[in-house]
Amino acid sequence: MALSDYVHTLGQALCAKYGERVHKLAINAGFTCPNRDGSKGIGGCTFCNNNSFSPNARQPDTIGQQIEAGRRVIAKRTGAKKFLAYFQAYTNTYDDVALLKRRYDTALEQEGVIGLAIGTRPDCVPPAVLDLLAAYRDQGREVWLELGLQSAFDESLRRVNRGHDFAEYRIALRAAHDRGLPVCTHLILGLPGEEPFHARTTLTRVLEEGVDGLKLHPLHVVKGTRLANEWRAGEYLPWSMAQYVMTAADLIEMTPPEVIYHRVTGTASLDILLAPHWCNWKWRVLNGIERELARRGTRQGVTRPAPAGVMSHE
Repeated sequence: MALSDYVHTLGQALCAKYGERVHKLAINAGFTCPNRDGSKGIGGCTFCNNNSFSPNARQPDTIGQQIEAGRRVIAKRTGAKKFLAYFQAYTNTYDDVALLKRRYDTALEQEGVIGLAIGTRPDCVPPAVLDLLAAYRDQGREVWLELGLQSAFDESLRRVNRGHDFAEYRIALRAAHDRGLPVCTHLILGLPGEEPFHARTTLTRVLEEGVDGLKLHPLHVVKGTRLANEWRAGEYLPWSMAQYVMTAADLIEMTPPEVIYHRVTGTASLDILLAPHWCNWKWRVLNGIERELARRGTRQGVTRPAPAGVMSHE
């Protein structure tokens, strides 16, 4: 058995739709973030060192060069010939719409690129940007809007200096859905002050609003962040791998089978990772989630009572 036997994955969904493998290729298009440039805040989220999320974050090549490099790696690994250009680093809708269009168009002009995945924040998707993305979808392109929510608890969002709240996520989600755009929502498990019941409650609220895709990430402590200082001072204790695996399995069970999981864990490279050490063990975590679901005899969308500890609305 594989994890995809228990979870509706993006790879499965794209293969079923296009009849062959489709891979995401991560891109750093040189954008910044309103939580870094002073328009909303300075310094960004307390956990943010973008090198931990994007392989191209340090010194990005051109969009074309990044896609070509990614395509060569995938060719050796799986031989896939179709790709989504994943605008990953920082806030990829945070600029003039004409400039956004030029960068998106550049990606779509590359060989084998059939669509876009646009990573951004709930407070950075104005109507003009959503209209642009909807236009690509109307042309037959695969388009995903990826919204970094992280938590439905405003107190948690304030604590990590996100600079937006759950209400802004709700507005962005509804505006995207009004245009027929599918949304993948990013959730971080283990934020400061949060326990597993916070993650389950966050997912409940996200599902109540309606969502098309999900990404789960463990919070990891990396160099060059305020969270690293909190961790060194003993003010933040990361989750254990067992706690993450159990909670991820809970969330997968709670998720309707039609929702697509784009990711169920995340990693950071050893050169910047401080804690927890298991956040460098991608396959151990994935295998752990698979084994836990197998142990329970369950899978995504199973019908069962909600796990204990789901909070009511604030």
